[in-house]
Amino acid sequence: MGKGAKSCDREPMIELELHQLDRRYEQIRTSSRDRDARILASLDRCGQQLPVVVVVTGNAEGRYVLVDGYKRVRALSKLRCDTVRAVCWDLAEEEALLLGRLMHTAEVASALEQGWLLRELRDRFELGIEELARRFDRSTSWVSRRLGLVSELPDAIQQLVRRGQLVPHAAMKFLLPLARANRQGAVELAAAIAPLRPSTRQTEALCLAYARGNKQSRAYLLQHPDLFLRARKSADSSLSSSAAEQLIRDLGALGGIARRARGHVERGAVRELLPPEHQKLRGRVHSVRADANDLFDRLTQEIEDAGRAHENGDSQTS
Repeated sequence: MGKGAKSCDREPMIELELHQLDRRYEQIRTSSRDRDARILASLDRCGQQLPVVVVVTGNAEGRYVLVDGYKRVRALSKLRCDTVRAVCWDLAEEEALLLGRLMHTAEVASALEQGWLLRELRDRFELGIEELARRFDRSTSWVSRRLGLVSELPDAIQQLVRRGQLVPHAAMKFLLPLARANRQGAVELAAAIAPLRPSTRQTEALCLAYARGNKQSRAYLLQHPDLFLRARKSADSSLSSSAAEQLIRDLGALGGIARRARGHVERGAVRELLPPEHQKLRGRVHSVRADANDLFDRLTQEIEDAGRAHENGDSQTS
């Protein structure tokens, strides 16, 4: 048994009132509006099907530390439920945290979430880097890197990630480098874009625009990040559309020119040429045929690749 834990000598399944739960580990998890909505709908329709996981806390009688099931508890609170069904593990708190993380094989924790868990285990239970590496079956450098990430990323940005307003991967890959160069700027940008709940690609574009901008453009970006994203989407769409439309127009023009040239041939234009012009025409035919064959080979390959991509997308969707 670890310090602060005592035997959980109760039935495996217990019913607890929500106020009995100590949610001290909520800060090491991210929330998702979509996931929470799905769980809320499921609980409202079918009731609680899976118990949450708790361990006994030695700090106060009748209190339990919530180890797993934070999304379910949030949903039950929104549904104004007073109780929750739980399983009480007879484990030390730190062991329960590690086991709870291992149970989530379907959810891959981000580097930031891993760092939060490692920091909690280090600070609350005084586990050293070597011990953490052993328990996670990782190298000490892996542990150090994760701890370094959460120490470098400003807390204000981490809070936005926890609330599900910023994608963890985007925060680590784009906002963290920006914070290293301009910490205050990164915090201001994160606060400005968080209400938009930007995707990873959108976060990348916003960070690049901020880093490359001058004082005036940065101020405008902080005030109107939504306008920047709309303008970028419109520009991307316009470029894509014009390129596709131009290709179709060019192919139409190519067909028209080929038909017109064939008409000239059928009317005897070649027979009217003088011998020196025959040589010139022969060279031109060779060059045009090479260009046309290269174009048609490339078009055929692109069309086949696009068809396979659509088929794979349809298969994955199904």
